[in-house]
Amino acid sequence: MFVGTNLTNIRILHGYTRKQLADLLQITEQSVWQYENGYTSPKLEVVNKLKMIFSVKSKYFYTEDFLDKSGKSNIQQCHIAYRADVINSVQKTQSEAKHIEFISSFLGVIEKKLHYPKNEVVSLREQIIKYITNSKDNVKVKIQNAAKIARDFLNIGNKSNLNLIFLLEKKGVFIFEKAIGEKIDAYSLWSEDDRPFIILGNLKKSAARRNFDLAHELGHLLLHYKVEFSSLDTKSHREYEQEANLFAGAFLLPEKEFMEDFNSLSKKSNPDAYIDLKKKWIVSIQAMAYRAHQLGLLDYQQYRYFNIKLNQLGYKTKEPLDEQIKIQKPGKIRSILQLLFENNYFPITALLDKLLVDIEYLSYLLGIDIEFFKKYQKDVSKEFTISDLNIRAK
Repeated sequence: MFVGTNLTNIRILHGYTRKQLADLLQITEQSVWQYENGYTSPKLEVVNKLKMIFSVKSKYFYTEDFLDKSGKSNIQQCHIAYRADVINSVQKTQSEAKHIEFISSFLGVIEKKLHYPKNEVVSLREQIIKYITNSKDNVKVKIQNAAKIARDFLNIGNKSNLNLIFLLEKKGVFIFEKAIGEKIDAYSLWSEDDRPFIILGNLKKSAARRNFDLAHELGHLLLHYKVEFSSLDTKSHREYEQEANLFAGAFLLPEKEFMEDFNSLSKKSNPDAYIDLKKKWIVSIQAMAYRAHQLGLLDYQQYRYFNIKLNQLGYKTKEPLDEQIKIQKPGKIRSILQLLFENNYFPITALLDKLLVDIEYLSYLLGIDIEFFKKYQKDVSKEFTISDLNIRAK
């Protein structure tokens, strides 16, 4: 029997409304509603179209709902913290929450073959919550001290931010890339079982901007645990964003070391004077000047002149070194899959059969290029060779 909830969930995962999916299938919106709610079952030609759209097997729609197999959902969409200028629509938030729910269920499948080390970021979160709760410092000082605690905890050092994504993943953050649109840079949330997620947009960005996205979302994870972002008005949303920005600046540019670097600059109001510092810290020129202004190293007139020059030089959209500094990508899940596939702990054919999906589905869900999966799929497909003939010449 056709399981309608499977269609509902995978439709939401891909961000389609019933009307949009109906148009793709060339059927009525009412028909999609009937399939999803168990009133009718689609004909074979419709199921074949669904297979193609969502890169799954036919059987996917006739087995127990994939998310139901994992038990109660441990993702609360109200806790999603976006790095964006606007509060996002209910439909968008629902789709992104469903994406993480699918990822979480996927991790539940592969983790049955693994033993993970303790997630250290949970300990960091509790340490920072305890500090903020007990400290009598003002909010700004609390946030800057929280950033210092986080940087020390992650063992980043105070010389650069080169391996930020690696260190976050190593300490327990699950980081993925996906297409999340032009208006959203990234988002994050804690699952109900205390797993921290950061989702990065996959639009072409610089390494410096990616570092700021990571630090900003880390700020949300540590400072804004259990905040119901979907209930915030515009003013409150902006305040939380400003707190995450303050955290990111203090986290990426440690006060003592950055002040020493800044004081060595000859022309502090000229954006081009920051290029060497950008190479060192992998932080945008714009973000460094903002941090300097926060620290009182640039007064109002200097900062105003800096921003005028920034516009004149076109650095608001593209800065020097943006194309030269290599962009770091998430690697933990890719490495886990590599371990499972190459050691035959969980062959790719077995994984695809377990999930009832195609490799295109895995590529979409996990943000990993499809060639990675094709390599392992090719490795398990046996071709007849001379060595298999078992024939000797007379």
